[in-house]
Amino acid sequence: MGNAERWLTSQADHRPAFYAARPGGWRDWWTLLHPPYTAWHLAYVVIGACLAPHVDLARMVATLLAFLFAVGFAAHALDELHGRPLGTRIPSPALVGLTVVGLSGAVALGVAGLSRVGWALIPFLIIGPVLVIAYNWELFGGRIHTDLGFALAWGSFPVLVGYVAQTGRLALSPVLAAGAALALSAAQRRLSTPARLLRRRATAVEGQVILSTGATLPLDARTLLAPLERALQAMSWGVVLTAAALAVTRLG
Repeated sequence: MGNAERWLTSQADHRPAFYAARPGGWRDWWTLLHPPYTAWHLAYVVIGACLAPHVDLARMVATLLAFLFAVGFAAHALDELHGRPLGTRIPSPALVGLTVVGLSGAVALGVAGLSRVGWALIPFLIIGPVLVIAYNWELFGGRIHTDLGFALAWGSFPVLVGYVAQTGRLALSPVLAAGAALALSAAQRRLSTPARLLRRRATAVEGQVILSTGATLPLDARTLLAPLERALQAMSWGVVLTAAALAVTRLG
């Protein structure tokens, strides 16, 4: 039995995500971080950086920290403030504080990098915080809070920033890689949206599949969720390991 199936056949059936811990205490902070997805999108930073002719480890680490602050902390805290989709018990003031600290830390790291990277980093310093706030608070009539907006913000954008932080310019290879990240993040969104629907909003799932032989297969939440979440787990590991392989090759 796979990890997703074990979650679904346990008391975790009612948890908001397959990686969510039991509510309360430090476990809420783990859930808030969305570990598989945060690692997935940080991996895009590494992929972008490793496409540069020369990879500067210090710049890569600084860029990773900036995205950890912006995406892992600020974006997820804002998302939880907007309707409590994860159902954590983290006080709202703490979430606001985490948002401020996260965005401030990301911008501070970016500003510190200007002297080494150059003015090419400035547009990304502006666009990044706007994406975090506009996407998670569904500003501009929700025009950014779409499958495409997600794929651009959390897929393409980290790849491009990872490369620019190394070189101070753009090139064809990171643009192509950003397109690949766009496609992978769009697939992530298409899988995670129905998974969230089943976990967070569905109260019952009933139905059956009738085979050509006349046999029937019952449909329930476990049957529908397992392939979605197993695919998400596999994809997150795949992207992270790809980034790790590139980093070992370029820095080894």
